[in-house]
Amino acid sequence: MLIIVQIVLVIAVMLVSLALMRGGSNARHLAVRRILLMLFAAGAALSVFFPDALTHVATFFGIGRGTDLVLYGSVVSLFVFMATTYQRFRHSETALTKLSRRIAIDEAEKPGELN
Repeated sequence: MLIIVQIVLVIAVMLVSLALMRGGSNARHLAVRRILLMLFAAGAALSVFFPDALTHVATFFGIGRGTDLVLYGSVVSLFVFMATTYQRFRHSETALTKLSRRIAIDEAEKPGELN
């Protein structure tokens, strides 16, 4: 039964990794993102099959259990996600403001023009 759960977890990690790999802003950013994502996927897959290794890594960093290390990593990932989402939102908001201003200027009545 344990092997089935492990296989399902590895498949889930791979599917999420592939979903996150799509898209990107520029080539350098996308390359770094893909490399980090592949390292994460490999680490996640290894931690499913070798949970004691994750506990040893956690102990190396002074954390008691491997699950605590995963929790801390998840919190950091959440903050990174929130920061990047906020940056994308601000960029979209700025672009929308510029576009709205351009449309307003283009559609404004010119002096001496009749409808």
